Amino acid sequence: MDLTYAHRGKVESYCVPNFDSPSVFARILDKDKGGHFSIMPTVPFTVKQNYLPSSNKSRLSAQVLQTKFMNELGVASITDFLPRPSSSASATKPLLPWLIRRVECIRGTMPLMMQCAPAFNYALDTHSTEIVPDTSIPPLDLQPGTPTQNHQNKVVFTSSSGFVLDLRYITESTLDAACVPSIELGTLDLTSKGHKGLAAYSATQLTEGQAVTFVLRTPPEHEAPMTASATRTGTKAELERKLTLLGPLGVKPRTVHDPFLTKELLHSLLTITNRYWYEWIRQSTYTGSWKEAVHRSALALKLLIYEPTGAVVASPTFSLPEFIGGTRNWDYRASWIRDSSFTLYALIRLGFTQEANGGKDLEEIELLHLDGHKGSKPVRIGNGAADHVQLFGKPLSYDDWVLVRELVDYVVANYKEPDLSIWEVRNKKRHFTYSKIMLWVAIDRGLRLADKRSLPCPNRARWLAARDELYEEIMNKAWNREGQFFGQSYEDTDVLDSAVLIMPLVFFMHGSDPRFISSLKQILKSPERGGLTSNNLVYRYDVTKSEDGVGGEEGTFCLCTLWCVEALTRAGEYDKALLARSVSMFEDFLMYLNHVGLCTEEISDAGEALGNAVQGFTYDDFASF
Repeated sequence: MDLTYAHRGKVESYCVPNFDSPSVFARILDKDKGGHFSIMPTVPFTVKQNYLPSSNKSRLSAQVLQTKFMNELGVASITDFLPRPSSSASATKPLLPWLIRRVECIRGTMPLMMQCAPAFNYALDTHSTEIVPDTSIPPLDLQPGTPTQNHQNKVVFTSSSGFVLDLRYITESTLDAACVPSIELGTLDLTSKGHKGLAAYSATQLTEGQAVTFVLRTPPEHEAPMTASATRTGTKAELERKLTLLGPLGVKPRTVHDPFLTKELLHSLLTITNRYWYEWIRQSTYTGSWKEAVHRSALALKLLIYEPTGAVVASPTFSLPEFIGGTRNWDYRASWIRDSSFTLYALIRLGFTQEANGGKDLEEIELLHLDGHKGSKPVRIGNGAADHVQLFGKPLSYDDWVLVRELVDYVVANYKEPDLSIWEVRNKKRHFTYSKIMLWVAIDRGLRLADKRSLPCPNRARWLAARDELYEEIMNKAWNREGQFFGQSYEDTDVLDSAVLIMPLVFFMHGSDPRFISSLKQILKSPERGGLTSNNLVYRYDVTKSEDGVGGEEGTFCLCTLWCVEALTRAGEYDKALLARSVSMFEDFLMYLNHVGLCTEEISDAGEALGNAVQGFTYDDFASF
């Protein structure tokens, strides 16, 4: 699932159950009718936000978000997380599709308003809203310390297409002197803002020691209940788990996908989730500088992996603009082979080897009924670039040498063809320099693999000839002799493109090569002087000079800035001034991370976050330093 939070306790983007599922909340793309799940004070407040530390002994952060609301009269915190089973139990325990939001008053009193306003299927579907008894809560008169009543309620949202969500809650007291808070659920009519069904709300005032946890989920369907005989054998831990499913004596048993909702279960899920992320990040072998930022990037990359298949999504968000008010608004909720290979490479370099273990239903559609993020239209889902040819080589595998040979043979047979580049231009195919470099990489790595493993290579001579011919071709046809830099393509050598910064990173050319140094220094110039660097951040290319078939403007590209940092580092082995520039550029870049250490795809000249977030491409280079 895809989940994006705003800074002030609002869930503004939520696609469930999968990354590319239609949105349930999309307020980030339309402030009125996009849908949201907010928990906020009804009085003036200030706010702080951070990720919880994974343990008392470590500063390593878990993927558990804490938001604190503060004023003179009180402090309340929201703890948001998606539950994870422990690493050892992941094969036997389900990955519960729950969004858990725990609200607790830490000091004084705090009046709060909860609103859950879904807008199903990109705000296209109508829905019904019902408040019904919650049978997943054990009878409250059997729970010590709670008022005696027959049941408590939950909210059920049902879209016109049949998709169902329910919103449940658990109340508790964390102090002996505090009573359990009372929660009343009601419906709220937001149709005047364009909503197509009623929202749910609850207004309450919490005092110190009172807490309520809201759980939004996709209810399980057609699960066979567990029988009492199933508890006769097993370990103590397993018996305790099964008793959680069975509940109090005389109450109908539940399934592993739909356990009784209790405060003990919620506490356990938070502890296990926190422990999961701690155990995962501690596998890192990284010991260099900026360790906290690198680990935050690794955690972001881990969240981009689709659990059932291991596929890596390029970005969990869609249609966030690359320029406010512009049209460069794309949907990256798919697995790009190119992006995935970079992500796995970054994770493997950091020591996360477990992560390295068809179809393309991506029709691009424009949702004209949505206003777009800050008025940036159109909102797009799907991506037309799925059908683009990008000749950067096919992914290599060590498992099947015959397949590897076929892949390299494919590259050798097609390396003279034009393509639509890493930047997925929308008008015409060209011989893009970056694509040619990556084709060279594919052939070169095939040859290296054959030599290193002493593998049979019937077409070795053809591979060698193609690799060397391609190298010479790039050096001659992509080189701008007058400007002394590598151009964007053979056809447009007068257009500068920061994608050529990849050269030393893939060992096409050493960072100290005079041609590369000259290209690097040209990129480091300001746009006004013919370069691509503004405020120590790097653009992809000058959109006023390069015809990409899209139109509009964009910000500096975070990936290109990080490529430039690494290129400067490699060139800095022989020129200490370039090494100092590398450190300066990277530390400047860190200032643009948000308050929880995350960055977006692009950054405007004014320092505003632009484009989709989290963009895996950015974190790939961040985590592979």
